[in-house]
Amino acid sequence: MHNPAEVERFEADLKRYLNRKIGLEAVMRVRCTKGLAIHTFHGNFFVRSTDLLSLPNINPDAGFGMQVSIEDNLTDSPYAAFQAALLYTSSKGERRIRVHTLCLPVTTSLTDIINSVDQQAMIGLLAKMAVDRSINTAVSDAREALVNACVDALGAYGATLGNQQRMGAVPSPYSLRLLPLYVSAMLKHPSLRLGVSTKTDDRVHAMDDCKALPLSQLMLQLVPELYPVHILTDEGGILKEDIVIPQPPRLALNSGSIDRNGAFLLDTGTYLYLWVGSAISPTFCSQVFNRPDFSSLEDGLCDLPELENEMSERLRLFISHLTDRKPGSPPLIIVREDSRNRHVFIQYMIEDKTESSMSYYEFLQHIQKQQKS
Repeated sequence: MHNPAEVERFEADLKRYLNRKIGLEAVMRVRCTKGLAIHTFHGNFFVRSTDLLSLPNINPDAGFGMQVSIEDNLTDSPYAAFQAALLYTSSKGERRIRVHTLCLPVTTSLTDIINSVDQQAMIGLLAKMAVDRSINTAVSDAREALVNACVDALGAYGATLGNQQRMGAVPSPYSLRLLPLYVSAMLKHPSLRLGVSTKTDDRVHAMDDCKALPLSQLMLQLVPELYPVHILTDEGGILKEDIVIPQPPRLALNSGSIDRNGAFLLDTGTYLYLWVGSAISPTFCSQVFNRPDFSSLEDGLCDLPELENEMSERLRLFISHLTDRKPGSPPLIIVREDSRNRHVFIQYMIEDKTESSMSYYEFLQHIQKQQKS
């Protein structure tokens, strides 16, 4: 057993796989209003016809994406409707059908459309399209297409503004304020990154995640959540079953958010990394790790002792709160600042510059230049 964290994750994933709800012999049909057409599907399935997908099994951990084109005038109705119908056999042998219907207003105003954009759904679909492009052509083409999509989306918004409002920074509506960050993160994702040694198995696995993961899990992979946990308090916490769960502030994903005097928890969806700075206080080491100081922390720890003090209890409560929201049980990996494996934590600082990629600030400048050219 050379890697206890992987053993723990495999055990949790296998338990989830055997215990989760599942549908067998499923087919899914997606319909939409006349004048619209679904022309491309993304996910794991077999296409039986233009709107019918065959699914050997369906479970809560699967995600799908569809591209829709406008083929006719939509002025006949103030609404456009989409409906997904799933027919499946439950684990008890019952044949069931589940139907989801969504109605959206039709508008001719570009401003209304831009202000209604779901930027996470947008990057989720762009990620699926980019993976398909990289398989059919090249990774470099997929990366270029991603950047162009970001430039085009923000450029369309900029076209609705006056010249005075377009001066200075990249013009962006509130609904698309994080799109450049998401695209920059996607360019550094193992599925599309260049200039960094990436094993073929790792790239293929990352591509499959982009194609098939539910959106919430994919977003955690692209933009993990970083929290300072050396100063946990009950202030601002949430009450759950008469227990206060701390809610520390979320930090930006750059090296400036980390200092050697603190401890920081990174939630990537698949793993939880606890970064411990080299100047962390002996009190924190004693109350959380049951060690006298930083130098006594073993490299590669993957568990926290259950100690009877407020600092330990608050941290374990917060970690349990994060894991309870996920379908699996991501293992905890403790990373010392001077660890030889510190790169597994540092690679998620997506706003930083690397040898082969731009920083977030440089990427914004690149977007601005692309819009002007």
